[in-house]
Amino acid sequence: MQELRWLAVVRHGQSTGNVLAERAEAGGVEAIDIPERDADVPLSDLGREQAEAVGRWLAGREARERPDLAVASPYLRARQTAEIAVASLGVPLVVDERLRDRELGVLDLLTSHGVDVRLPGEAARRARLGKFYYRPPGGESWTDVLLRLRSLQVQLRLEHPGGRVLWFAHEATVLLARYLAEGLDEAGLMTVAHAVRIANGSISSWRRVDGLLRPELFNDVAHLERDTVAPTTQEDVRAERT
Repeated sequence: MQELRWLAVVRHGQSTGNVLAERAEAGGVEAIDIPERDADVPLSDLGREQAEAVGRWLAGREARERPDLAVASPYLRARQTAEIAVASLGVPLVVDERLRDRELGVLDLLTSHGVDVRLPGEAARRARLGKFYYRPPGGESWTDVLLRLRSLQVQLRLEHPGGRVLWFAHEATVLLARYLAEGLDEAGLMTVAHAVRIANGSISSWRRVDGLLRPELFNDVAHLERDTVAPTTQEDVRAERT
């Protein structure tokens, strides 16, 4: 089976849920008041600008350095980012549910404070198990998300051997793509997760060299700064605290 030549992941642009979640966390409230379900949260105006900057970055690459396939999470904020970014490139865009954001079940829409107050037992269980293995009732652990991503990777290798693939997805996806590409273990992944916050509209990429995917960019926002588009590092629409 021929491996992918290049894999990149773009975190979706800032969403309206990101903005509301940040306000809720800063305000010390227990729940985030978002009218849409998570899958329907759209980009903010700034998020659209971030997606346009990604598109300009892609358009500025040599033809042989552009992706030959884009795959997007079905969640609206990721689909909108992908549609804006690849609109002028002629790159096929498919939506795959395996790239959806991590599902947090009973923790959905709760702030960190809200989890501590309303679900102290879950807060304690999460602290004991850690982010990698903790699965909230009705939700997923990071290892559950990894199973989805491994399945997608295998399919892409079969259907696009030697391809250059670009994912449009979520904060956790970027970190877990690095785990898969670089062969990290739990400790290595958590070291990265604690050290960085994945920026909206950021680009992370890996290029195959000597049979291995080698890191090229990680959480890169130079394209945003070059276009004077503000980078943001807000969490998604619910608490994702370690």
